[in-house]
Amino acid sequence: MGPFMSPFNNLLCMLLGISFTVWFTLLLVFIIVPAIFGLSFGIRGLYMKTLLKVFKWATVRMERGAKEKNHLLYKPYSLNGIIAKEPTSLEEELKEIRRNGSSRDLDEFEVSDTFYFCRRGIESIVDDEVTKRFTAEELESWNLLTRSNYNFQHISTRLTVLWGLGVVIRYGFLLPLRLTLAITGVSLLVVFTTMIGFLPNGRVKHFLSEKVHLMCYRICVRALTAIITYHHSENKPKNGGICVANHTSPIDIIILASDGCYAMVGQIHGGLMGLIQKSMVKACPHIWFERSEGKDRHLVAKRLNDHVKDKRKLPILIFPEGTCINNTSVMMFKKGSFEIASTVYPVAIKYDPRFGEAFWNSSKFGMVNYLLRMMSSWAIVCSVWYLPPMSRQEGEDAVQFANRVKAAIARQGGLVDLLWDGGLKRGKVKDTFKEEQQKLYSKILVGTSVSSWDPAVHL
Repeated sequence: MGPFMSPFNNLLCMLLGISFTVWFTLLLVFIIVPAIFGLSFGIRGLYMKTLLKVFKWATVRMERGAKEKNHLLYKPYSLNGIIAKEPTSLEEELKEIRRNGSSRDLDEFEVSDTFYFCRRGIESIVDDEVTKRFTAEELESWNLLTRSNYNFQHISTRLTVLWGLGVVIRYGFLLPLRLTLAITGVSLLVVFTTMIGFLPNGRVKHFLSEKVHLMCYRICVRALTAIITYHHSENKPKNGGICVANHTSPIDIIILASDGCYAMVGQIHGGLMGLIQKSMVKACPHIWFERSEGKDRHLVAKRLNDHVKDKRKLPILIFPEGTCINNTSVMMFKKGSFEIASTVYPVAIKYDPRFGEAFWNSSKFGMVNYLLRMMSSWAIVCSVWYLPPMSRQEGEDAVQFANRVKAAIARQGGLVDLLWDGGLKRGKVKDTFKEEQQKLYSKILVGTSVSSWDPAVHL
């Protein structure tokens, strides 16, 4: 039986060798080499336009079928809330409540005052504008992913066949291709940055480090089939500055770093991520720290100050929110990044959820699960706006400066500007919130007028 199997084995090995050679050649010619030189053949743009036409047809067909069968397609969802509220102060609210009571003066306690706090508490439970920023939004149209329409039901045979074909394409072709590119990009990054780390500090090391980082990040961008539109490139961060951006996903770093090199600031990780961090810091002055150690925080502040004073060093990339928000809002910026006397370069990032959900819900999905979901999506489409540089104005403290920068980013990206701390994603509301409301009420009773309260100041 051996002599008969030998030709078959040889033929099988030859076919596998040819397939591997063709596969690697296509990757090298159409993806890796263009990534090195920053070129594009326009294939991803054509791919995006084709997807939009397919999504449009599928959505129309689905809505027509759902209407005939009286099915609910989408969850009711509102970014602006379901309770209409006017921006009024605590003092005005209390006056309104007491208007029909026996006492209209705000100089003593009234039992009716408790109605205000009860109503605000119930409103916060019914229409919570914080926690809904940590879940993926429901799309207004279907993108042939069951994860984007939780009320998915059989509508028609043609639509089901199209969905099945999409599953085969995404998991049978796109996912293996993207995994190959991701492994290639990460491997090259680890190997080359480790090698560059042995070179003496100087222009040659700096030049090679920039080229290697750009090449590897661009390969990783193609591993996600990321289609990125950069606006106002003349405002790109300069050396010695601080780049701040809203944070939706861990891939925000790749999105920005594929268009320019940055010095990263982030928490120390273990495993594969830790290996990548150790290799990267050998070639470029990134700043890694342990979030739980107070000494590290003071050391980071000192290193940031030293870094921005050297105009030869790369701009520092920081995400002041400190956590991922679901691409609908910008939450409170931590003031630490704005206490450093340096120019700040704001950047707004906005993802198009029609092609794939970029938001990382870390409380629901681990990193590996999240990356697999990203790589099995259709594409990652986003826009990046480089805003004009901003500096602290005279008499402006770090909190006010952070809020001004945050407002500019939210305005440019079409995002909701929220004052709340993204740390509420994992922790409980701080006692200072409750204490501040008590102080405001006490000041009103003793005759001190207070018109507003900014939670960012007390975090």
